[in-house]
Amino acid sequence: MADYTTIRTAGAGVRTAQLDEGLRAHMNKVYGLMSVGMALTGGVAWAVGTNDAMLGAIFGTPLKWVVMFAPLIMVFAFSAMINKLSAAAAQLFFYTFAALMGLSISFIFAVYTGVSIAQTFFATAIAFASLSLYGYTTKRDLSGMGTFLMMGLIGLIVASVVNIFMGSSALQFAISVIGILIFAGLTAYDTQSIKNEYVQHAASMDEEWLGKSAIMGALRLYLDFINMFMFLLSFMGNRE
Repeated sequence: MADYTTIRTAGAGVRTAQLDEGLRAHMNKVYGLMSVGMALTGGVAWAVGTNDAMLGAIFGTPLKWVVMFAPLIMVFAFSAMINKLSAAAAQLFFYTFAALMGLSISFIFAVYTGVSIAQTFFATAIAFASLSLYGYTTKRDLSGMGTFLMMGLIGLIVASVVNIFMGSSALQFAISVIGILIFAGLTAYDTQSIKNEYVQHAASMDEEWLGKSAIMGALRLYLDFINMFMFLLSFMGNRE
């Protein structure tokens, strides 16, 4: 994959100043959409997680399986449908997904103390910001990490599903450690990938494509953050 410096030097038919300005605007939109998604997730998780009746109605019944697996299904569906959706529809889909994700992780408010959840969130935010900044600024080509990280992610998903039924604490510990490493790497990789994808398509300046690209970028970084948070919480969280 051609890196940002190479494409920027080549110009790609766009003046350097315009390219830099457009890239900043694009990345700001990505982070803005991600932030709104995180706020939705946090709001829904808190509202449900602090309501014993709602928690019991969801996680005390077979409905919990729907809530647990629905976000995963939505991610695959979103990736398959993105080219057919308008930018507005894609954004609505993303926000719906973020709200559903909040529902699926709402149990953390019944399992962990509020202080430890807040501490883990801020630790995750610092780690995420540092890794994303590295991915944005580094001149090193991180594309070679992509295949390795995706293979690790698939293995992690399979192991997590298996452990739902096994309930092995040793396997859960290994999953958490590997998960933190994988999503730390993905944060840097995805940031650079989003940046390079914009630069490669900058000459066309297709507003519809740019809109959907920002939403997909926000989804990728959102997933990196939320998964890193959940794996860190298993280490840092103090149980009720």
